[in-house]
Amino acid sequence: MASEAENLDAEAEAADQWQLVNTPLGEPWSGRTRYAAAMFFFKRGEMNAETLEVYRICARLDSENPLPIIRDRSVGKDWLKRIGFE
Repeated sequence: MASEAENLDAEAEAADQWQLVNTPLGEPWSGRTRYAAAMFFFKRGEMNAETLEVYRICARLDSENPLPIIRDRSVGKDWLKRIGFE
């Protein structure tokens, strides 16, 4: 069973990764940053493989927003809702 300290560490890590997955478009290396954070959520079971694939495709495109692509492909509807993209 996880200790309270481990739970707090996990929550802090998730908060850090949430900030990273929302890195502003156009910043140098921002696509790769978003992809790395997306992998974190995928490994936790909070994102499906199809959604992660869109982040992978956009990883080298710092100005490309993966969210409209996820929507257009009709994948990751739960993720889009969670991230607040309508």
